[in-house]
Amino acid sequence: MKNQISTERAPAAIGPYSQAILLGDMIFTSGQLPLDPVTMQFPEGGIREQTIQSLKNIEAILEKSGSSMDCVIKTTCFLSDMAHFSEFNKVYEDFFGTVAAPARSCVQAARLPKDALVEVEVIAFKSKIS
Repeated sequence: MKNQISTERAPAAIGPYSQAILLGDMIFTSGQLPLDPVTMQFPEGGIREQTIQSLKNIEAILEKSGSSMDCVIKTTCFLSDMAHFSEFNKVYEDFFGTVAAPARSCVQAARLPKDALVEVEVIAFKSKIS
């Protein structure tokens, strides 16, 4: 049975979708835009600040699910411009490291919702809580 995951520490869904779905021990997040969950605005700055916010939103959803960034096994990353790839990677590495980093797809999208510079979704497993 699938269970909806929802937290106020990440932006509310702006359409007919869930922040994440828990199915067994697997967590599937929706793409997270770099929206501040309180103001529903993008952070000031550029790709660095937007990437940080998107990944913080992912982190909040995973924590609500009983998981963490260490449990992410696959990411799909959408950039508005591949010219941002290097700066995006720097922030991404801060969150995921390089040892056993998640498998990843990273593509340029013609246009992201709200004209965001980045959107990230993940697949993770639920941490075993003792």
